[in-house]
Amino acid sequence: MEWPLTDPVRVAVILPCLNEATAVGHVIDEVRAALPEATVYVYDNRSTDDTAAVARAHGAQVRHEPRPGKGNVIRRAFADVEADVYVMLDGDDTYDASVAGELVQKLIAEGLDHVVGTRRASSLTAYRRGHAAGNRALNRVVSTVFGEPVTDMLSGYRVMSRRFVKSFPAISRGFEVETELTVHAVNLRVPQAEVPVGFKDRAEGSASKLRTYRDGWAILRWIVRLARYERPTLVHSTLGGLIAVVALILGIPVVIEFFRIGLVPKFPTAILASALMMIAVVVTAVGVILEAVRHASDEASRLIYLQYPSPHGLLDERAPVEPALDVRRDNVAQR
Repeated sequence: MEWPLTDPVRVAVILPCLNEATAVGHVIDEVRAALPEATVYVYDNRSTDDTAAVARAHGAQVRHEPRPGKGNVIRRAFADVEADVYVMLDGDDTYDASVAGELVQKLIAEGLDHVVGTRRASSLTAYRRGHAAGNRALNRVVSTVFGEPVTDMLSGYRVMSRRFVKSFPAISRGFEVETELTVHAVNLRVPQAEVPVGFKDRAEGSASKLRTYRDGWAILRWIVRLARYERPTLVHSTLGGLIAVVALILGIPVVIEFFRIGLVPKFPTAILASALMMIAVVVTAVGVILEAVRHASDEASRLIYLQYPSPHGLLDERAPVEPALDVRRDNVAQR
C-alpha cells in the first residue's frame, strides 16, 4: 500500500487472544503483509495453550491481561498502546486480515475516526445461525434506541483513530465491548464508515469462546444499561408513563365512584393509585436530571476527543501525537 504521507504512520494492531495457538500465527502473517510498518500486539487473556509462543515466533509483541474477558483486554490495550491508528482484530483467523491496509488507508484518506469491518460470510457454516439471528436482533435494538443505523454491531474488526481510542471509556468486561464501541461512536457523532470484509470458518482445532445464549443475554443487558445511561429521558419517561397508566387504571374507577356517590369505598386502591402517580412523576423527573448529567459527561468526552489531532492531520504534514493542550485550554476558557 502506498501512503500519501510525508512520514510513516504509527499503526498498532491489537489481537485479543484466548487459546488461539492454531490460528494466531496466520493472522499475524496476514496483518504484517498488509501493514508491514505496523506493530502487532497480541494480548494473551490467560491462554492455556501455546498462543504466546506462537505469536512471538511470528514477530508479534505479546502482552498479558490476567483479568478474563475481551472488554478487559481492550481496556488494557487502549490504555497502554500509543499509536496514530489502531486496528482491532480477533486472533481466531475468521476475518480477512489481508484488507487491514485498505481499512487504514480509508480512515486516513477520508478523515474518519471509526471504520467497522462488517462481516460477509464466505460459507454457510462461517456464521452460526444463532449468532447471525442474535446479531440482527441486537442491531435492530441499537438502531432503534440510539437512532443510528447499525449493520454489524458485534464485529470484532475495527480501525480507529487515536482520538477515538483515547476518549473511549472501556467500561465493559466481556464481549459487550463491541456494543460499547458502537454506542461511543454514535454518541460522539464521529465520522465513521462500514466496509464489508470476508468472514470464514474458524481454523480446525480452535473453538469459539462466544456462547450464543449466555453472551447474547449479557450483550442485551449491556444495551439496556447503556440505554439507561445514554438515553435517560427516553427510558425514564417510558417507565414513568407505564406506571402512570397503571395508576390511572386503578384510580379512574375510584374517582368515578366518588363523583357518583360522594364516598371512596375503595380507600386502599385510591392510596395505591395516588402513590403510583407520584412515583411516575419522580421517575420521569429523575430521567430529566440524569439527562443533564449525561450532557455534562458527553461534553467531557468531547473535550478529551478534541485534545488529539484529526486523522486528516496525518496527511501531507504530520500532526503532533501528544494532546493539543491549547485546544483543551481554549475550550475550558470558553466554558
